[in-house]
Amino acid sequence: MATLSPIRNPEKVKIPNIPAVYTNAREGFMLSTDGEVSKFSHAALIRKIGENPVLICHAPYTCARLGAQTLHAYDILELFAFVHPACFTVPTPVGLAKTLGLAPPQSTEDYPYTLMEITNALLTDLRNDPWKAKADPLKIAGVMGQNGKGWVWTPFIFSALGANYDEKEIYVSKADLNIWKHLPEVTEQAPPPPPSHYPVTGEEAKQKLLSILNTASEKRDAQMNYAAAITGMFAPPSSNTENITPNAVLLEAGTGVGKTLGYLAPAIEWAQKNKGSVWVSTFTKNLQRQIGQELDRIYPDKIVKESKIAVRKGRENYLCLLNFEDVAAGAMLAKSANTAIAGGIMARWIAATSDGDLSGGDFPGWLSGLLGFANTTGLADRRGECIYAACDHYHRCFVERSIRKARHAEIVVANHALVMIQTADSGADSDLPRHYIFDEGHHLFDAADSAYAGHLTALETYELRRWLRGNEGGKKSRARGLKKRAEDLVAGDSTLENYLGDILEASRCLTAEGWAARMKEKQPSQGAEEFLYHVYHQVLARSDGRDTPYSIETDTFPLSDMVAESAEKLKKSLDKIYAPMLLLSQGLRKKLSDQADTLDADSRRRLDATIASIGLRGRTLNAWISMLETLKSGNAQSEFIDWMEIERNDGRTFDIGLYRHYIDPMKPFAQSLKPHAHGVAVTSATLRDSTEDENENWNVARNISGLAHLTPHITQESFASPFDYPSCTKVFIINDVKKDDLAQVSAAYRVLFEAAKGGALGLFTAIQRLRAVHDKIAGALEDKGLHLYAQHVDAMDNGTLVDIFRDDVNACLLGTDAVRDGVDVPGDSLRLIVFDRVPWPRPTILHRARREAFGKKQYDERITRLKLKQAFGRLIRRSGDRGVFVMLDSMLPSRLYGAFPEGVEIQKVGLAEAAEKIGEFLG
Repeated sequence: MATLSPIRNPEKVKIPNIPAVYTNAREGFMLSTDGEVSKFSHAALIRKIGENPVLICHAPYTCARLGAQTLHAYDILELFAFVHPACFTVPTPVGLAKTLGLAPPQSTEDYPYTLMEITNALLTDLRNDPWKAKADPLKIAGVMGQNGKGWVWTPFIFSALGANYDEKEIYVSKADLNIWKHLPEVTEQAPPPPPSHYPVTGEEAKQKLLSILNTASEKRDAQMNYAAAITGMFAPPSSNTENITPNAVLLEAGTGVGKTLGYLAPAIEWAQKNKGSVWVSTFTKNLQRQIGQELDRIYPDKIVKESKIAVRKGRENYLCLLNFEDVAAGAMLAKSANTAIAGGIMARWIAATSDGDLSGGDFPGWLSGLLGFANTTGLADRRGECIYAACDHYHRCFVERSIRKARHAEIVVANHALVMIQTADSGADSDLPRHYIFDEGHHLFDAADSAYAGHLTALETYELRRWLRGNEGGKKSRARGLKKRAEDLVAGDSTLENYLGDILEASRCLTAEGWAARMKEKQPSQGAEEFLYHVYHQVLARSDGRDTPYSIETDTFPLSDMVAESAEKLKKSLDKIYAPMLLLSQGLRKKLSDQADTLDADSRRRLDATIASIGLRGRTLNAWISMLETLKSGNAQSEFIDWMEIERNDGRTFDIGLYRHYIDPMKPFAQSLKPHAHGVAVTSATLRDSTEDENENWNVARNISGLAHLTPHITQESFASPFDYPSCTKVFIINDVKKDDLAQVSAAYRVLFEAAKGGALGLFTAIQRLRAVHDKIAGALEDKGLHLYAQHVDAMDNGTLVDIFRDDVNACLLGTDAVRDGVDVPGDSLRLIVFDRVPWPRPTILHRARREAFGKKQYDERITRLKLKQAFGRLIRRSGDRGVFVMLDSMLPSRLYGAFPEGVEIQKVGLAEAAEKIGEFLG
């Protein structure tokens, strides 16, 4: 991790003369203004603090640990985000100290002192502010101060910069937070010509890879052969048949092969030789970050890299400048000072960010936890409200910049979700990429499952109503509705105006604001709400465990009379929206064609965008109508599975509806991709199942990757990991712990984590079990000097938790599948993985249908083996790593042992013996 300003002027700046507080799982430590550190219980510390201001790190996390509702906090993380926007740091006192080039605390009592040192360093750094010209820290801090009633750091910002803060001075937030005026405008370029079709040979790929590697000692035979194998996707498309069939490569590469550079080398070689573009799609932020680091090696010159590489994500990942303008305009008038505080910190970030990406890149993942979702990640266009060329910020838009940049890039780094959605929404004449490399290919099935699903639910129908009708109910919102977005496009054409009016009138049948309250009061509105109300009661009547905090579901048939009647009414109502929507889209398309010689460029863009948006919502409506038609006819379609569900989060119902998924979502994905793709590579460390039948293992890989449905031209090959797993790993199955006794399970986690002295990841199949174990062992581990963090417990996002875990070699982390998939922790920070029980698939209606279609018992075991294989693969990330895998479930069947590398000894032992052996093995 790079440090910031390691050498500073020794002159001290003014810092708050208040106590500094740090808490662990059991106790709190306070550094008084007299320089004395005292230790308190959490309850005593809360009483001691009272309403007095304190200096802390990560206010929400600290409050959660203390059990306090709120604190009068001077949060050094807010100050860091202001002083060093768009800079990465681990959001702990240790992480901040490392980032700032300070000595990390050596003991718990040192932490409060470190908070003071960090504060001094940050305020000193502000004197050399590189963003002052774009985002004046005095003006922005003045807005955040809200006349002395807002941000606590404002007076200290002024003092550090040699200025006096006057609480009576008037600041105009829209003017002082006007960051967008400093952003570069998007430049238009002529469309690139179509690429050539020259192949890349294996030898060319190897030579390209050698030129990228820094030294000859980095050369690995497996990586060289892997790079050569990838070139099969770049063969010219076949001309032997009427329909072009893409060339496909299916490569399983064990950890340590070096597949990222292995596929980037031939991809860049092809792109440069043919003046074309290759899309690299991945699933997790960690791998996107890793790809970026490898591309830094290939393009060490930042300017060259900027011209050659583009990152593409969905529109909902980027900050919307129009949304931010709304925040800036209302910051000084908002009831809560938090709006102005968030607006100021986001303004500083906008000035510094390279791409405006709120879901990765240079945006601190922990910032949303501090400032709230609405004024941080919520500033993205998550509701399809973009007005494209009609927006004042269109020519500075982060999304438009990324789209245009991708058209001319050699390598486009995307994610599975974006690729799936743009493929699902494409037609035969769509201009989609021709060459794809799908890394983390084992996630493609789930990505396609999400993109090609249909959900006729309360939230989805509410979102469609809001998109069509705009804001209703008097709430302040920028939601404009289709009428305001399109009325000037249809002005003067009475036919199109009538279509627009018919759509808006018919949309009254959709779920409206306050639907949940009306459901409770048994007074749903007619249309979608009435249908969903009866769905709700059918689910309750037929589901087991209706009082569970988890989601519950039931089959659609046999259908209750009330659901059938309301479904028929809703279908007719949706038809009345869909028909004029289709006609409006056709009319706008005709206008685009008929007036081609008179329309200006911005009007063409608006028409294009409006047609595309209407088409997308129209396809959603059509899917809903089809689902309702199935309810009416009673004839379920064989390729789908439909069910009804009440979705809950911690016992609170947040959605209700009718759901439809493809049994095999890779079929529609392959069908959508086939007209466009010339070459596809799918790669991962865990593509194949691990049974004795090698042909069946490759069948599994071809099916979950979708290649079996895409093309007969598939080249498949595997590359073994170079790691000596039998000598650097151990597998223990604990045979004397009852997996359903949480007291025993908790004790087992504590004993194992202590034996490894931290560096431990605990994986759970249920959130409730995770929370229970955390509560029981956090204090005991803290007594041993081991910090415990947990998903669904700590007030942080998963990425931040993993960053903290990676930074602290003695930390322990508890999580579920989402944490497992996002962990890439080489070295000593991860040396033990403990599973609470065998991760069998959850027995849902969707799983039941797929189980029946894909092999029943073998399907269950295949999914479970791959989960175990993926988890085990987290342990050894580089040469020299050592790790232990522990299963607390003694019922792990030997049929699943294929999840572990060949030769690794699997021992069934008692807990005490396992702990002793772990301590010996890890040293």
